[in-house]
Amino acid sequence: MNPSELKQRFESKFGAEPQLFRAPGRVNLIGEHTDYNDGFVMPAAIDMYTWVALAQRPDRKLVIASENFSEELQFDLDDPNPLPRKHWSDYPRGVAVIFEKTGHHLKGANLLICGEVPLGSGLSSSAAIEVATALALLGNSGIEIGQVALAGMCQRAENEFVGMRCGIMDQFISLCGHAGQALMLDCRSLEYRLLPLPEEARLVICNTMVKHELASGEYNKRRADCEAGVRYLSRRLPHIKALRDLNSQELDQYGQELDETVMRRARHVVSEDERVQQAAGALASGDLRIFGQLMEQSHRSLRDDFEVSCAELDTMVELARKVEGVYGARMTGGGFGGCTINLVKASQVARFKDIVAQGYRQATGLTPQIFVLVAAEGGGRVEA
Repeated sequence: MNPSELKQRFESKFGAEPQLFRAPGRVNLIGEHTDYNDGFVMPAAIDMYTWVALAQRPDRKLVIASENFSEELQFDLDDPNPLPRKHWSDYPRGVAVIFEKTGHHLKGANLLICGEVPLGSGLSSSAAIEVATALALLGNSGIEIGQVALAGMCQRAENEFVGMRCGIMDQFISLCGHAGQALMLDCRSLEYRLLPLPEEARLVICNTMVKHELASGEYNKRRADCEAGVRYLSRRLPHIKALRDLNSQELDQYGQELDETVMRRARHVVSEDERVQQAAGALASGDLRIFGQLMEQSHRSLRDDFEVSCAELDTMVELARKVEGVYGARMTGGGFGGCTINLVKASQVARFKDIVAQGYRQATGLTPQIFVLVAAEGGGRVEA
């Protein structure tokens, strides 16, 4: 996106000079479905953004236009009972609703939103629009909120207004990401550690071009399964408040009477937390072979125990694993479609793209999108 072009479009539409803000999507290298279990994750912000151009209005209305959907909607910030519409606008509006609920009095604004993050891809277009909108509304209203607190408010918008019971990872990395680095986050304490991504490898993202309809409902079911496991296990191990408090040995010892499905869900989360911590050590020491093995173990666990993969994701991962120069491959994001993340030797990226694209077309009839991305800075204001 050219900031000057977005500024011109806004001026043409609303007749005022805007401020510009942007927030990145993210890719999760390892640590899937652990964030809402108070666990560990390792995302990186990516150089695909949601952009918001904004100018103040004299009233208490938000007029939100979308370049991607060619739609414009209007909302009153003084509405005493704001309700979601099951529509893209719930994401930016939900952020405004949470600000108002928490005593942050917003000024009215015209907003023009343009997203580069592919929708439904598992690269967190939802967090990018929440964070970009939040930064724009705060800048417009002269309100300052720290990054960690702001991530929590954007998460609340998605949990409470949109109705997706996501964890905090996506919003956190969209705000706190750093160029050239992954971020290992403890989703309970919100302490984090930056880990440099090696120059000899590239982050290659393959979009399967499918997103199965059951994704959001199944996501909430997985969270409910995890909570059921905690309720059962905490009767035997009172210190357990979330699955992150459990290790594999304790789960094997005390989880045998769990419902089979709940046991498999818990096994994924517990083992995935352990993999993230091992992966941080591997990345810190530059051991990409071990890191890649942990990525592949993660995919198998997501496929077999958490059951959030699908045929297209599995096909994409299997194709990648056979290409020379691939350290590791796995699904990334909530699952049921979307993208895989591949750690690929820099000199083999062009060959990787050709082999995987051709193999995926032959296997599925679909042409994938393949992106070579870099770890990017978190969201903020941009000068046109």
